[in-house]
Amino acid sequence: IEVCPLGAKNLVISPTFCCIIGDRIDRMGDKQMSNMDSMDREQKKRQLRQRMISSPGGQSQGGGRGLDEEEIVRNAEARTRKKRIRMFIILAALILAAFAAAYYSLYVRRYEDYRTAWEKQIPASENGFAGYEPFGSNVLKYTKDGASYINSRGKIVWSISYQMKSPVCYVNGSYAVIADRQGNSLYICNQEGQRGQAETTLPILRASVSAHGVTAVLLEDSTASYISFFKEDGSELDWLIKTVMSKSGYLMDVSLSPEGSQVMVSNVYLQDGMMGNRVAFYNFSEYGKSYPDRLVGGFEEMKDSVIPRVRFLDEDHACAFGNGQIGFFSLENQTSPALSAHIKLEEELKSVCYSDQYVGVIVENPEGESDYRLDVYSAGGKLKFSKPVSFQYKEIDIDGDMVILYNENSCEIYNMSGKCRFSGSFDFTFSAVRAGKMENELIFTGGDTVRSIRLK
Repeated sequence: IEVCPLGAKNLVISPTFCCIIGDRIDRMGDKQMSNMDSMDREQKKRQLRQRMISSPGGQSQGGGRGLDEEEIVRNAEARTRKKRIRMFIILAALILAAFAAAYYSLYVRRYEDYRTAWEKQIPASENGFAGYEPFGSNVLKYTKDGASYINSRGKIVWSISYQMKSPVCYVNGSYAVIADRQGNSLYICNQEGQRGQAETTLPILRASVSAHGVTAVLLEDSTASYISFFKEDGSELDWLIKTVMSKSGYLMDVSLSPEGSQVMVSNVYLQDGMMGNRVAFYNFSEYGKSYPDRLVGGFEEMKDSVIPRVRFLDEDHACAFGNGQIGFFSLENQTSPALSAHIKLEEELKSVCYSDQYVGVIVENPEGESDYRLDVYSAGGKLKFSKPVSFQYKEIDIDGDMVILYNENSCEIYNMSGKCRFSGSFDFTFSAVRAGKMENELIFTGGDTVRSIRLK
């Protein structure tokens, strides 16, 4: 280092001195920057503590220290659980309210009025007669000169022509047979149109059809009764049931199971000068091959009265209706049918109706305030409800879960709890009524008009 003499006017600094001074200045700057970074970190820490202390649910601990991490997580989870519980309660309340509204609408509410949604004119029969049968979810109209399938909007889907003196119609699922009573012709149809046509050599008394188109017709001559069978296309099957009147009696009615292989008949006979009635079952499937004449069961528990009507309700349940009694049969074992319930009625049986799930009967009620009593049973014979009825009806039907009593201009409707859903008259006449596709809709048919009305 070169030092300038004291008092010299000019100061001379060597290069070596400048390097030393510069290095010291750099170190001082680095230390100052390090101190600033440390201060910045401390400030950020203080801000983080401040946010933690002021956060929702947070509490100051240790004179300003924040909550620990585990407690923060617990508080967050608690808030999430509370939100989920609130959402669950709200959702449950909405579901309960919707269920209550649906239950009220379906089972409790009584309709007091109606409005006409639409009506359609359809070609009238030249001979005046027109019958209507529920067919699938729609209606089959049959007359002496033809039949028409009418959908739920009143549109004719298909029509067929024929000539009959006394047409009768029987429906099972999606198949129907139209036969000329005391005549010789029959027509087999499904929802797509005519499937087959057949002619018999003897007069037709009754007919039945399966849900697959197999048809049975009850015929007779002066000495015997016969049941002949036809395929869907009208060709004859090699099945036959015959009873000779002088020996085994007279066939009154016949019914086919939905599959078409089981047959139920009512047979009236004379024994020791007394009239009796037998309900018999035949099986034309593989199960019945080993039984003589395919006869798998016969019942005389109802022999005290004439049984004019027998019906298969579904493949496993059948019913027989007599004067003052009803027989319910189980066919879960096809080759061993059983009488599952025998209902004896003290009152006179006035009317019957049935579906694949229910059986309804109207009996006189001479001692009560009402003129009649409506009893509805399950397919197994268990009583669903019993209700006094004063309505002056002409027809009764079961459609779905509705029992409908009606005359030419009014009706009463009951649900399967026995509650009256509607009772009133209309400003038009009709010959048949059935449930529509909507819960409060009814389809009325009569003459040349189809109407849809909405109850309100």
